[in-house]
Amino acid sequence: MAGGSELLGPFRYTWTPECFPLGRDSLALGAFATVRRNWKVCDLGCGGGLLLLLLARREAALSLTGVELEPHAAAAARENLRRNHLDGEIFEGDLSHLPPPPAVFDLVISNPPYFAPGSGAQGGSGRMESTVSLEALCRRAGELLRPGGRFALVHRSERLADLVRALRKHRLEPKRLQFLQHDSIHPPSALLLESVKCGKPGLTCLPAAFAVDAAQS
Repeated sequence: MAGGSELLGPFRYTWTPECFPLGRDSLALGAFATVRRNWKVCDLGCGGGLLLLLLARREAALSLTGVELEPHAAAAARENLRRNHLDGEIFEGDLSHLPPPPAVFDLVISNPPYFAPGSGAQGGSGRMESTVSLEALCRRAGELLRPGGRFALVHRSERLADLVRALRKHRLEPKRLQFLQHDSIHPPSALLLESVKCGKPGLTCLPAAFAVDAAQS
C-alpha cells in the first residue's frame, strides 16, 4: 500500500504505507459523530490521525488524543497534527496505553477492525480483530467516557447484533444508527452507530446515507 496526501478543507492529511488511506467509511464517520466546542476527543486506533483531522475541521476548539498500536502510523499521526498546527497527543501501544485519569472524554471515536477471528473474512491484517476484539474496544471506550459521553464508530452491518451486545455490556446505550450504502440498489455495506454512556434506551434510525468519494468531501 502506497502513501499519499489529500486536502481536507483547511488541513492536509498525509498517510504512509502503514496507515489506511482516506476512505469512505472514515469520511462518513467524521461527519456523523456528534462533536461540540471544547470537547475532549479520543480516537482508538487512530492510524495516521485522519479522524482527528476530520473532527477538527468541524470544530476547531477540541482537545485531541489518539491511540495507535503501529509505531509508524503513530508517528504519522503526530506529524499530521504538527503540520496542520493542531495540538494533541498520540499514544503508541495497545488500548491499555491511555492517559490517566479514565472517564474524562466527551467523545471516543473509532474505525476498528471489522472481522472476528474465524469468521472466514479476508480483510487483511488491519481489518482483522487480531490485536483488539470488539468486546475490548467497547470496554475501553466505556472506561474512557464520562457519564453522558459518546462513543461513535463505523462497522460492518452484519456485526450489528454483536456490536449492540458489546456496547450494552459496558453501559453504552445505542442512540443513533445510520446505514451506509453505495447506491439505492445494493444493501448496506456498513453502519455508523453512536452510543451514550449511561444513556436511556431509545434508538434513532437515520435515513441511509450513500457513500461519498474522498474527492467529493
